[in-house]
Amino acid sequence: MSFLHTLNIEERDILRRIVKKVHLAHHPREFCTDHEADKVIAVIGPEVIERMIKFGKDKKVDQL
Repeated sequence: MSFLHTLNIEERDILRRIVKKVHLAHHPREFCTDHEADKVIAVIGPEVIERMIKFGKDKKVDQL
């Protein structure tokens, strides 16, 4: 089972923004959906996700 259900809305939004800007940047715009970002987040793993959330909060990614 995925760990995505353990994230709150703020954390999930931060991660989605980061993934869309970094990991899905080379894909067509219509492909960069929340669903696709969630699939990338699911395979990244919880350890990396923790660091990504901290980075996003430190850089105020949630306010973009």
